[in-house]
Amino acid sequence: MATALVEFKDLCIDAVDPHRVGPWWAERLGLRFEAFNHNGEGVLRGDDPGQTIWLNRVPEPKSVKQRVHLDLSAHDLEPFASSPQLSEDGQFPWTVFEDPEGGELCVFVVEPHHRTGLKDVVVDAADPERIAHWWGEVWGVPAQDGDGYSHLDGIPGAPVESFDFVPVPEPKAVKNRIHWDVRLLPGATLDDLVDRGATILRPRDQEIRWTVMADPEGNEFCVFERA
Repeated sequence: MATALVEFKDLCIDAVDPHRVGPWWAERLGLRFEAFNHNGEGVLRGDDPGQTIWLNRVPEPKSVKQRVHLDLSAHDLEPFASSPQLSEDGQFPWTVFEDPEGGELCVFVVEPHHRTGLKDVVVDAADPERIAHWWGEVWGVPAQDGDGYSHLDGIPGAPVESFDFVPVPEPKAVKNRIHWDVRLLPGATLDDLVDRGATILRPRDQEIRWTVMADPEGNEFCVFERA
């Protein structure tokens, strides 16, 4: 396996109104929502820094099926009773709902002894095996293939069981409304990521202290350099 280049930092969710969406997610993920009044954004926090989820304000509403969505675990579906349900009861081992701005999410009902909250990050892909192995090498985690999809389990610092990459026929058309941030490991550089196949979309500048990049399938992610 190639040398790992980055470590997981946190997740980010785009929203037209983070102050509306944030409390909804906080209640269902068991996290605390902190609103930023100066810019209308906010953040979800837990006891572990890896649980941090930033709510970023964007002008554009959701327009297509999300290419990245979150899977949740819950003891029952009562917390989602007021949310639009997209799948039929019993159609899948999970139930598909929408958040307050129409973003899809999947809920798995688990036994009482099982922890609840964030379960997985799911990424639609043209070539799941290829992109899963790409991220596996970047993170230093072996990719596993089978059952029609590929996945990465046990990513250090990530607050999920796995990152799942699933096949879809449609190409990526718009900016993802959910993305993740990473931090360069000691000795790794942005050029190393570019050499592996990533693309720089926006360099760090006076407005942002991170570099916006895209993986080989165009999924955006933000890279923070070590202090």
